[in-house]
Amino acid sequence: MSVEGSYSWPLVILSILIATLAAYTALDLAGRICSAIGTARVGWILTAAVAMGGGIWSMHFVAMLAYKMPMAVSYDVTLTAMSLALPILVTGIGFSLLLGGGVSWPVLLAGGLIMGVGIATMHYLGMQAMRMPMVIHYNDFLVAVSVAIAVIASTAALWLAFERTTFVRRLAAAGAMGLAISGMHYTGMAAANFVQHPPRRCFAFDGRS
Repeated sequence: MSVEGSYSWPLVILSILIATLAAYTALDLAGRICSAIGTARVGWILTAAVAMGGGIWSMHFVAMLAYKMPMAVSYDVTLTAMSLALPILVTGIGFSLLLGGGVSWPVLLAGGLIMGVGIATMHYLGMQAMRMPMVIHYNDFLVAVSVAIAVIASTAALWLAFERTTFVRRLAAAGAMGLAISGMHYTGMAAANFVQHPPRRCFAFDGRS
């Protein structure tokens, strides 16, 4: 039997704001990456990766809290920790690729693909971490759409990160990125169908032959 949840809209709005803030912070830090050298550049890459990857992860779990289900849900600690490490890692790789290879379309697309697939994997890994009396079945088409959104948003983020922009353009770009990242999450949630475990059958014997 399928189980439907409902959303707490204040938490949905908060999740979008978190994604937007993460995107703006990463775009702002990217300017410092370009002007830094040596170990300082590595430090700014790590900072930007933590801001972007950690912000996306935070958005995901706030959005999960926004989804109210008629049952208790807990999370596997190991899988949850892996889902935090993954977006930070792929974001760092994306920034490093562009610094190493320059802002060319092949490098940009490669970085966006790595980063986008990693972020989408974070979402589904976070879903896998859920512990509840349910199994999750996915709509393959909507899963593909969510991955495509993540890749497009990541490519746009990398391109904007290394473009010289004004404050207003950076703010607008962060807003668009926040909506895109949130769109990936909520598309992934729309792809999920929560199905209750079938009840176990118990057989009783009275001992008589």
